[in-house]
Amino acid sequence: ALLPDLGLKGATFEVRLDPLPEPGLHGGERVEFHASLNAGFEPRPLARIASGGELARVMLALKTVLAEVDRVPTLIFDEVDAGIGGAVANAVGDTLLRVAGRHQVFVVTHLPQIASRAGEHLRVTKRSGAKATQASLERLDGDARVEEIARMLGGDAESSVSREHARELLAGKA
Repeated sequence: ALLPDLGLKGATFEVRLDPLPEPGLHGGERVEFHASLNAGFEPRPLARIASGGELARVMLALKTVLAEVDRVPTLIFDEVDAGIGGAVANAVGDTLLRVAGRHQVFVVTHLPQIASRAGEHLRVTKRSGAKATQASLERLDGDARVEEIARMLGGDAESSVSREHARELLAGKA
């Protein structure tokens, strides 16, 4: 039921279990995910047919459903926004927000539509030196958050248009 909400209308998803000649360390069957991500196509191996964006959305749907069964307290989504934008990014953001109502959710994203829905906003920056790369984490709120969302929008973070759009996203109006 989540796939249509994530912009995959008409998609089907199957788990296929094929018996192995001999049981191994991981059981007696080979497990393979099959999907039809477009109407009119037979389900085929997900690993062969899915784009990066489609795979990210299928994984979001799977993790969301499995989290309800396993009752895991924390979910981490690393770049679940790969290959998406616009209305699909809004749908992914809405889904993540619903999941966050029941679980602690960490999301690594480059999309303002997703980042703007977060209850807390952390910015990760990396600096590469001669011998190592150093990552730092900064908690954003208030004007710093508006500025970061404006920067993520691709515009000038100081422009009044980018900042106004960022405020609208943060207020849930865009």
